[in-house]
Amino acid sequence: MRNYFKPISISLSPNVEKDDVALALNLLIRPWLWRKGKGIKELEESFKNYLGVKYAFSFNSGRSSLYAILKALELQKGDEVLLQAFTCNAVPNPILWVGLEPVYVDCSTEDFNINLDDLKAKISPKTRVLVVQHTFGMPANMDEIRAICEAKNIILIEDCAHALGADINGFKVGTFGKASFFSFSRDKVISSVYGGMVATNDPSLAEKIRRAQDKFGSPNSLWVFQQILHPILLNFIILPVYSFLDLGKIILVASQVFHVLSKAVSWQEKRGLRPGYFPNALPNAIAMMAINQLKKIEKFKTHRQKVADYYFKELAGTKFELPKIYDNKNNIYLRFSVKHKDAHEIIYEAWHKQNILLGDWYTTPIAPFDTKIEEMKYIMGMCKNAEYLAKHTLNLPTHINIKKEDAERIVGFLKKWK
Repeated sequence: MRNYFKPISISLSPNVEKDDVALALNLLIRPWLWRKGKGIKELEESFKNYLGVKYAFSFNSGRSSLYAILKALELQKGDEVLLQAFTCNAVPNPILWVGLEPVYVDCSTEDFNINLDDLKAKISPKTRVLVVQHTFGMPANMDEIRAICEAKNIILIEDCAHALGADINGFKVGTFGKASFFSFSRDKVISSVYGGMVATNDPSLAEKIRRAQDKFGSPNSLWVFQQILHPILLNFIILPVYSFLDLGKIILVASQVFHVLSKAVSWQEKRGLRPGYFPNALPNAIAMMAINQLKKIEKFKTHRQKVADYYFKELAGTKFELPKIYDNKNNIYLRFSVKHKDAHEIIYEAWHKQNILLGDWYTTPIAPFDTKIEEMKYIMGMCKNAEYLAKHTLNLPTHINIKKEDAERIVGFLKKWK
């Protein structure tokens, strides 16, 4: 029987299944496995084999992973790093933390990925690196992007935080640049609450990243405890009563305020500052949680594509603008993104009247919405398309816990919107 207090959600640890909760409970009572163990190397080997690369190194987040890459490149202070707007502050922050200059490139309104004309226009004599994002699991145009980088001698880094499992002509994203990084945070393709990975085929860069991993060390036991506890509390307490007098939401916020659970994005990051737990290597317990998720990635991918296909067919011919580049074979569809002139009103009504928590990535050019974008060195007007999309985009959930009746309910609600 459906629990009507439990929302249809796009976030709130959406990938967690019963086996993930059981693993977390098992780890909770075995603290000797929290920080060190065989799980770290097992995850790195499994990831390396899955992606088809020579080297893979785990970190406690995508931010730490990007930070490690940028440090290993040994760039000069003030060198410019190109990145697209319509992203999370987890990308510009590591750039700032290592003393480099973020330069924002606009995105395409068709597929949310980097705009190649604006990319060419933003390249300067100080440009050293391009971080290319595969937005919402839809791969960017890597053939043209690589050609631009090779012509201008720019180091190419792939941001695969949204896109683990996506393919381009039979090759997985994350294998096209000098290095790539991934995120396993609570709402990504696979989720271990926190976690990330660097992948590369460059032996010299790999050795520097390995040394960085050793230098960063593991987070403390309290931090590890917070991540292990997250799927347990979400599954047994927070989600079942999330919408009952807002009780679940109150419990979630209180648990974060009192540091029982961690926040996805800290207040420091929203101001361009670096919290003490970044950068760190990945602790063993979180690696074990990630391994359990990685084993299920093909099941997750098939499910996401099936749900995305349903949305695409059912919303065709409506007032919702669908992705123009629709590739249900190669895209991972972390979220199925559509555009509508009243996107924010739709999100509000879905939540307050239907108990459906649709996504609002991103309501500003750099998310979350309360990020001080001036501290990210972004000035409004820099990227017009990104600012337009921030006002008109809403995301539909595709994760493994979205059942057929959930997708039908979401579509039914959207079709009523005039």
